[in-house]
Parts: sequence; structure tokens; C-alpha cells
Amino acid sequence: MSAVAAEAAKSSTMKRVALFLLPLAAFIGLSVFLFKGLWLNPREVPSPLIGKPAPVFERPLLHRGDVQFSSKDLLGQVWIFNVWASWCGPCRQEHPLFNDLAAQKLVPIVGMNYKDQPGNALKWLNELGDPYKLTVVDADGRLGIDFGVYGVPETFVIDKQGVIRHKHIGPVTPEAMQKKIIPLVRELQKQP
Repeated sequence: MSAVAAEAAKSSTMKRVALFLLPLAAFIGLSVFLFKGLWLNPREVPSPLIGKPAPVFERPLLHRGDVQFSSKDLLGQVWIFNVWASWCGPCRQEHPLFNDLAAQKLVPIVGMNYKDQPGNALKWLNELGDPYKLTVVDADGRLGIDFGVYGVPETFVIDKQGVIRHKHIGPVTPEAMQKKIIPLVRELQKQP
């Protein structure tokens, strides 16, 4: 066999090995990626808004539709922004935690009533308690879009400069409230 023929055979063998290894490497890479996903928390979806200024808004209040509230009114304070609706079952589940937090007077809680009927929302708050300093109305869902809301409930922690520091998707659990939200609020309140 000539050197040229031997080189061609060697090249052909390397191409076959590469054709075999390439799909194998892709399969292994995909498997590692999917395997890692098994341990991710679906409530901690990364938000592009974390670390960025919260959308500035001005909306009517649920209790007084003739009065507008501006998010600029809370600059200089750490606050929690809770997106909820009377038709939302999981909102009912987390609501006692917000009543308890409001009783502690640790942080202002602002509610956003999302795509709801005002009468239903007011009835819901009268029945379950009203933990909110105030509640803004987002009847058309546009403010929800600005905040990147996937659905209700969702909760945001916003710092003194109006920057979103945390987003919780789904109902807040006692563990999330005690281990993540309250410690973060306290930490942010210490900052200038």
C-alpha cells in the first residue's frame, strides 16, 4: 500500500470516528443539561428585570378609582409588590402570609389586582383581610406585561431606589417568606 493510499485510509477512518463521536458528544451534552434541570426550582425563573429599575407606573386605586397612585411615591422605601386576583386559587393560599406580614408592619405591601372585577376584588379583601397599604388596578393587564408577569400570584421585592431585587413566581410559601423575602427586606432596609 502506498503512502498516499495509507493516508487516505487513515483520513477515512478518522472521518467515520468523528461522525460517530459528534452525535455521541451532542447526546452527552444534552443529557447533562437536562439532568441539571431536574434540580432547578420552577418558582425561581430568572427574570430579566432583577437588578433593574421597576417599571414606573400610575394606576387607579381599587378602593378609590378616582385616585391615582404612582410608584414614584414609594422611592426611598423598600416595598413588596404582590400581583393577585380574586379568581386566583393560589392567591387565596398565600394571602394569610401577607396578612401576617402586614401585621408585623415590617414593610409596605402594595397589591396589584390583575385582570379582575373591582367588586369581586373588594369582596375578596373584605372576606380574607386586606394586607395592602394600597391596591392598584390592572384591569387590562398592561402593567402586568411591564413587570413580566406570567400569571398570578407573583411577588416582587423592590428596593429604596425602585430596583427589583427579587421575584417570586407562584404562591409565596411560609419557607420562602421566612428564608428569602423577609431577610432580603431587612437587608435592603439597612442600605442607604
